[in-house]
Amino acid sequence: MTSFPLPLQWVALAPALPLVAALLITASRLFARRPAEATERLTATLTLAAAVPVLLLVLLYAVLGLLHGWPGQISLGNWFAAGDWHMPLSFTLDGLSLGFAGVAAFITLATLKFSFNYMHRETGFQRFFVGMNLFSGGILLVALAGNAALVFVGWELMGLASWLLIGYAFERPTATVNAQRAFITNRVGDAGLLFSIALSMLWLGGLDWPVLAAGSDRLPTLYVSLIALGFVTAALVKSAQVPFTPWITRALEGPTPSSAIFYGAVMVHAGVFLLARIEPLLVESPGVLFLVAVIGALTAIYGWLVGYVQSDVKSALLFAVVAQVGLMFLAIGLGWFELAAWHAALHALWRAWQFLAAPSYMHMLDAPTPTAPAWLARRQWLYTAALQRFWLETLTDRLLTQPTRALARDLHAIDENVVSRLVGMSETQRAAELLARSEEVVKGRGLAGKLLAWSAHRLDRFEQRLVLQGGGHLGRGLTRLGVWLRFVESLLEQPRYLLLLIMATIVVIL
Repeated sequence: MTSFPLPLQWVALAPALPLVAALLITASRLFARRPAEATERLTATLTLAAAVPVLLLVLLYAVLGLLHGWPGQISLGNWFAAGDWHMPLSFTLDGLSLGFAGVAAFITLATLKFSFNYMHRETGFQRFFVGMNLFSGGILLVALAGNAALVFVGWELMGLASWLLIGYAFERPTATVNAQRAFITNRVGDAGLLFSIALSMLWLGGLDWPVLAAGSDRLPTLYVSLIALGFVTAALVKSAQVPFTPWITRALEGPTPSSAIFYGAVMVHAGVFLLARIEPLLVESPGVLFLVAVIGALTAIYGWLVGYVQSDVKSALLFAVVAQVGLMFLAIGLGWFELAAWHAALHALWRAWQFLAAPSYMHMLDAPTPTAPAWLARRQWLYTAALQRFWLETLTDRLLTQPTRALARDLHAIDENVVSRLVGMSETQRAAELLARSEEVVKGRGLAGKLLAWSAHRLDRFEQRLVLQGGGHLGRGLTRLGVWLRFVESLLEQPRYLLLLIMATIVVIL
């Protein structure tokens, strides 16, 4: 490592430069007195000033690594520490990380160059490039990170940028709804990543990739499988594998360049990269590998069939991407990690060009969009299922979204009808408390103002004690008891609580 001809500390510039560019573009727009169109050149200059050096730096590290050997794991100091535990600011410079970072940096630069003209005179020109720079910093951090904690930071930056650009046209309700749906779905993957991070700290005492690789040999198979399962969940969601595929179809609401780099070329392959990075854990988890293979095969079939019945270019390309990424997961499940990595790199380059050319396809094609093949059209049930995308989003809503919303409503009702009453605070008392707080803020001035505030306070006390709280104690008690009994009865009538009781019984028995 000491003989490496390039300072290893410079690797931190790769994710840092795009983030600095995003901050400078934001500041230039906040403090600029010129119209937005007049600052487009400055935005383009700042973006290129970050993207070009990043690509050159990554390529230089890759070439020197091939010639002089890969530096491997490097540490630039402690990120933070607590007691005996510390988190290093570490990076990994090997063929996998630099290869993925190089592909991501090249596609990012090409997409940014394309976007300067494509987004010209758009109202949110600067906002678009802030999101693109955030994404660039996030994906490079994921690629070069030396531990799972830094991967999580990059993972969140990608999610934030995706949410910003799906909802780019925020004046359209469809764009905001789709952005929220994609953002919330990706939080499931984030939970899986945090789950693995927590277990790694508990059982291995660190998050660096060499620590996880060494721990996979000494931990029981069950423990290794649990750690790997969290990472796999994050990868499945980010790469839109079944059953999480519906979120990526909503993501097409964003501008075409963001669709190209996020869902056609780079971000959708981040899950493949993550699984290739945790290869030592997966090799020791045959059950998890089998699960990855099955889900990858199902996703490939799903994307293949649904792609046949799409009538617009971007949707057809998107389901082709889903099918190909499913094949990559299948390859990983079969243990072909290197094949999956090469497939991801070549597929990302090809799909980036296709997505960027998508707006011109209608002019390039002489024939109309091809219809579904005859063998699919003859099987009406299969054709209908493919046309409806196998009702995957509807099933997700019925099985997850609607029960979650109903449970949230019930918890709110419990808070209102049980918790608040147990602590002795009724609706009237809460309203009075809010009014008292408002009175502390709004005070009368002068003799007339103070007299008016004093009168209002006395009248409020009269209303609370003599009007709103009238009736005997026995009547109020019986009324409260009746409300509670009706509330409990309404809960017991809901089938989801019967299912929760059955699940709780099974957990207790196990």
